[in-house]
Amino acid sequence: MDTKAVFAALYSVCEENATFFSAGGKVSQADSAKRLVESMKLIQEHARSLEPVISGFAAIYHHFDFDPLIPANGYRSLVKVVRCCLLHIIHKGRYITANRRSIFFRAAHNAGEMEAYCSALCQLRALLYLAQRMLHDNSHGNLFFQDESGLSESFIREYASMHKGCFYGRCLGFQFTPAIRPCLQTIAIGLVAFGENYKRHQSGIGVAASSFFTSGKYAIDPELRGTEFERITQNLDVHFWKTFWNITETEVLSSLASMTSTQVKVNRALSVPPVAFDLPLAANHRASATIAPPSAHIGIAPIQMRLISYDLREGQDSETLLSMSRSEGGAISLSLGLKTKRLPSSPFLLIHFHGGGFVAQTSKSHEPYLKSWSQDLGVPILSVDYSLAPEAPFPRALEECFYAYCWALRNHHLLGWTGEKVCLAGDSAGGNLCVTTCMRAAAFGVRMPDGVVAAYPATLLTAYASPSRLLTLMDPLLPLSVLSRCLSAYAGSEPQTEKQVERVSTLSLVKRDTALFLRDFRQGASNWIHSLLDSNRGSAAPSTAPETPPDATDTLRKSVSEVSISSPHADPPVLPEPAALPNRKLSVKSKTCQDLRPPSSCVPGAPPVSAHTIEDVSFFLFKETDPNISRDLSSVAIPPPAAEEGIELQHPREFPLGFEPLRSDQFAEMKLQSSPVFKDPFCSPLLAPDSMLKGLPPIHIVACALDPMLDDSVMFAKRLRSVDQPVTLCVVDDLPHGFLSLSHGFARCFCRTRPPSPASTASWNGPIGVCRLLLENVVLFLWDPSRKRSSLWAERLNRLWGRTQLL
Repeated sequence: MDTKAVFAALYSVCEENATFFSAGGKVSQADSAKRLVESMKLIQEHARSLEPVISGFAAIYHHFDFDPLIPANGYRSLVKVVRCCLLHIIHKGRYITANRRSIFFRAAHNAGEMEAYCSALCQLRALLYLAQRMLHDNSHGNLFFQDESGLSESFIREYASMHKGCFYGRCLGFQFTPAIRPCLQTIAIGLVAFGENYKRHQSGIGVAASSFFTSGKYAIDPELRGTEFERITQNLDVHFWKTFWNITETEVLSSLASMTSTQVKVNRALSVPPVAFDLPLAANHRASATIAPPSAHIGIAPIQMRLISYDLREGQDSETLLSMSRSEGGAISLSLGLKTKRLPSSPFLLIHFHGGGFVAQTSKSHEPYLKSWSQDLGVPILSVDYSLAPEAPFPRALEECFYAYCWALRNHHLLGWTGEKVCLAGDSAGGNLCVTTCMRAAAFGVRMPDGVVAAYPATLLTAYASPSRLLTLMDPLLPLSVLSRCLSAYAGSEPQTEKQVERVSTLSLVKRDTALFLRDFRQGASNWIHSLLDSNRGSAAPSTAPETPPDATDTLRKSVSEVSISSPHADPPVLPEPAALPNRKLSVKSKTCQDLRPPSSCVPGAPPVSAHTIEDVSFFLFKETDPNISRDLSSVAIPPPAAEEGIELQHPREFPLGFEPLRSDQFAEMKLQSSPVFKDPFCSPLLAPDSMLKGLPPIHIVACALDPMLDDSVMFAKRLRSVDQPVTLCVVDDLPHGFLSLSHGFARCFCRTRPPSPASTASWNGPIGVCRLLLENVVLFLWDPSRKRSSLWAERLNRLWGRTQLL
């Protein structure tokens, strides 16, 4: 359905329903009918303003694509989300038309649905206006506004005040594939229930039990769920998100996942001793570079890894490897026996870096799909459990990933690998670490990986605004406030140690609320008596009664969960300036960039990172702009509207006069982070100079069309192509950021992917299909065309993709 047909259908269904309910009906439904009429008229008003804007974007957003065969960028995603919202309204409106005369028609329920989508449409209209501002301020072909002040600061200010609860209630996940919405609803309910019981109990079992019993009210009341979701995402600190995202690491859930996932012969957690060693240089095998163990922030410590292999291979049961194994308190992770067949070492190895925003999760959370990969590819997988922020901020994770990569090259015989081909793979934060590990390998001059597969990687950690990052307003898995806290923790802007958690029970909280109520009641009664006595003495005499402390009434209105979260032991939402904390050791080391550089003796002639100028690090791709293109862009882009005459505003308006988005009564406490660490090329590879990008291995990027990180992938692919580096980009429709972690339990989700070339036209079903797409590209990078293909590999790959002839 094209754009004109969508808007025509919307106007028709809204007008028909508004006319019907305006004519009157059942007296018992009069209030609901009035709400429906108001919602239908307001939806029409928003649609009339949105129609020319969407038509304008449709005429120009192809200029920002990576390739004509891969139509994807943040502007397209915004328009796609708006169309999806309009289609939901049309579908709901037609349902109302078909059932409004039925005695079972729930007018109040349907009025609530239309009001929710009307609110969502209003907020989407605001996002499109902000996107028009980006078109006006950005240079041609660029998706990021390379300035943390101005438009980027304005976007953060608008995000902090705009209402977001409508996207987390009835409209939760409306932009994604329908099959994955139950998963998102389960996550949202679990999040708000967990947030209500956060810091009440020190044991994970207590929090889990309380969350289970309180989750019912959020399942039946979507408005309450949306309000609580907005409050939690805006006010709780990074330690809360670490705790919540690590729920899958608990013994019960991890055991369930292990039982339902692919069974492998080798699943061994390793603790590698931090010992320095030499590694030959790629250009001169007679020379070597010294690989020192990681030491940033937390000192020298063992490196944690996990070896997964579907088949037991030579070396994987050696005494040396077993001596490095660490117990996890679970089932035996290495299946040995007299009848166990040991296969020869594999010519291929996959090294995996997990995601989790640099602050949460380990390889244990990613085990299900890693086991499937090991089975389908028939290769051993080494997953690195790097240290997490805020306890170990940048560059600790990069140091450990690079050390683990070099250790695998030197000790390939222990991993069941011949040392021939190696590929790096990672998602989100892990994708960032894959790229930066390659950059550091190039800086040291050691062997580079044969390929990189990065799923929805974070390539720019600064606060630069982009159209896809506007999607953080509605994304249930990656809100901007949560994303900013994770990135601040990685940059070292968050405190390293978590404050002591207060042990608070539900009964004690009730007692506290009762005591506060009685205190307020006594103070209120005292005030009333004093005012009554004073009125007898004279109305002009001022009252001398003590005023009620404002905190007392505020506390009285708070729920039990809000009292616990805002207790004196809770972390403040805004961090104080470093100067205000002279006794606390700052997280960011002054020698961050120096620590990343190898010794000059190891890499002859290598320029230091700090030697690059600002112009070298710019990621803007300047080129001559066609006058026709400039005219098309200027017809859609809008400058910031001027304030009304005689009125001076502290901040300029970002929206046309006469329109104002819905505002939240729970403002997010967000601070624009401008740490120099964010602009380090080893932290934000998109900002790396051309000299650091040249020589990288072939990189395949898998992005999501509805991911706030989409523009990171598109712009990074453009950067690599501009320096003649081999790169491919595949964009997945209708799936959220982090879909790989959801693939195991929701394999029946259906979506389409855009193939990187006309030769690849396969349609892949859901996250499992996308995982297979990742596997295909891993094989493309690992496979050596000159080597004779074994019957075992041919059989596995043909079974996996159903092909009679390999690529």
